[in-house]
Amino acid sequence: MATVKLKIDVSGTVGDEAWRKLRQFDEIQSADFGPQFGSGGRCNHALDAPHGKGEWIGAEIRLQTPLLAQYAVSHYLEQDRVLDADVVE
Repeated sequence: MATVKLKIDVSGTVGDEAWRKLRQFDEIQSADFGPQFGSGGRCNHALDAPHGKGEWIGAEIRLQTPLLAQYAVSHYLEQDRVLDADVVE
């Protein structure tokens, strides 16, 4: 199993909207999104208010092989809201 960590720009969106609107890689085994995977700091706004400028939240994608993980990195980096993507051991 290989893992890809993502850093997703959530500024101007509400809740997990930025995550839900990403085009997911077809070959993923599982995917999770949330501040437990990293963030740009604590959100200081109401839950139903848009995230502030510069806010980001992490995600973790699990794939069957390291080669698929490399393809997934390229797939996610092509999307505007993905600030960073990297395969982790």
